[in-house]
Amino acid sequence: MTFTKTSQKFGQWADSRANTVFGLGFSSEQQLTKFAEKFQEVKEAARLARDKSQEKIETSSNHSQESGCETPSSTQASSVNGTDDEKASHASPADTHLKSENDKLKIALTQSAANVKKWEIELQTLRESNARLTTALQESVASVEQWKKQFSICRDENDRLRSKIEQLEEQCSEINREKEKNTQLKSRIEELESELREKEMELKDLRKQSEIIPQLMSECEYVSEKLEAAERDNQNLEDKVRSLKTDIEESKYRQRHLKGELKSFLEVLDGKIDDLHDFRRGLSKLGTDN
Repeated sequence: MTFTKTSQKFGQWADSRANTVFGLGFSSEQQLTKFAEKFQEVKEAARLARDKSQEKIETSSNHSQESGCETPSSTQASSVNGTDDEKASHASPADTHLKSENDKLKIALTQSAANVKKWEIELQTLRESNARLTTALQESVASVEQWKKQFSICRDENDRLRSKIEQLEEQCSEINREKEKNTQLKSRIEELESELREKEMELKDLRKQSEIIPQLMSECEYVSEKLEAAERDNQNLEDKVRSLKTDIEESKYRQRHLKGELKSFLEVLDGKIDDLHDFRRGLSKLGTDN
């Protein structure tokens, strides 16, 4: 197994026999580096212990083979050259050496088994810790996905509100244009009213002249015709004034209606902006906790 740093605060290793990948997260890069160094030390210690146990097993097997080969030769030599006492004197040093080697091997195997149990306990502890961290990581990932969805929804809502604001701004510009038109109409009405007053003054003067100078009947007829034309113009102007007043009232009504809609929309927008600030603070808090 090889420990690999996948980021500044996370590392993982794979167990090919169990077909499993383990990962651990750390609060700082120094802890991750320290864990990697300890992991490598334990791995080297395990490898050395395994090599030593393998060498001792091979040595014991070689000694057993040598003892098996030497025993027939010694028995043959004793049967040919010596007595039973000589046979015992030749066999006892080899047996003593084999017993000491076997005792050493037993001690080494006992220590290796104890180390293996200790490493198995540590490995089990690491697996449990890894399982807890994996569960916490999965919960964190699920929470982050949920926050991402909520953030996407809020962003879409914000875009929709922005488009609505743009529409309202366009409507406000239209209202301003209508105000300008109303101002122009008011100025035009004032001009028409002034003209109407002038016409009335002229009419009064003409009437006075008609009363004072009866001999000018022809001029009176002309003046009367002019008066009738002026009255017709006055009637037309009054109709235009009424139409303009009606347009002004309708424009004022639309303006009040648009102001009410804009006020309600701004209240909704303020609530959404407050919700967005709360969401941003929650997201910042979640990032800080992570």
